Amino acid sequence: MNQDVSNNPVAVAAKPAKRTMLRRLLSHHELATLLLLLHAPIDAHAKPEILTLREAGLVEQVPSEAAGAAKIRLTSEGNAVLQGLGLAR
Repeated sequence: MNQDVSNNPVAVAAKPAKRTMLRRLLSHHELATLLLLLHAPIDAHAKPEILTLREAGLVEQVPSEAAGAAKIRLTSEGNAVLQGLGLAR
């Protein structure tokens, strides 16, 4: 019983759901860091939450004028999180 699965919508594997930007809830420290970044980039080592936010794609590192002083700013996804909370510009 060899069936052609290309024409059978049940047999064709469904596309995986679009990956969302957040896989978990943000902590209050992470939300506070996003709020700080809403107003201006901050030093890359200023907050311990930066690494987690970078992994989630909510912040990114940008070069700074000062040697070795990288800055962190919001990504469009980070802005979208704040907009969802009614906080972004």
